[in-house]
Amino acid sequence: MSTSSYSRMGKANINGQDCCRLTLPYPPTVNHYWRKHQDGMHVSAKGKAYRGNVEAVVFDELRGWETLKRRLRVQITVTMPDRRQRDLDNLLKAILDSLEHCRVFENDSQIDYLSIERGAVEKPGHVVVVITQDP
Repeated sequence: MSTSSYSRMGKANINGQDCCRLTLPYPPTVNHYWRKHQDGMHVSAKGKAYRGNVEAVVFDELRGWETLKRRLRVQITVTMPDRRQRDLDNLLKAILDSLEHCRVFENDSQIDYLSIERGAVEKPGHVVVVITQDP
């Protein structure tokens, strides 16, 4: 499935706050996103592929978007690709690092509120990310 088929995004203003909503492909877990080498930790091939997929969505859907620089609230809903037991927290690093890499925000240290919830099961799985910038 092409990256653009995942993408449903809206820019909005909710209660006076700038926000965006991105639907991204299902991410690799933190264990598959990073790889340890003798000279340190590096983003794996799966991680780089995921970053590329996120970058395509961001490029297509956030044209003209300025990098968020203020404090952020991030809400993530994960649609699982199957019914296997999975830890939601293992998905966060790939999602947030990829959005930072694509300059949606400057640094994930800007995030003051972060929530993640499990949604329905639907192949191939995806995540909906809503980012709200504090006024």
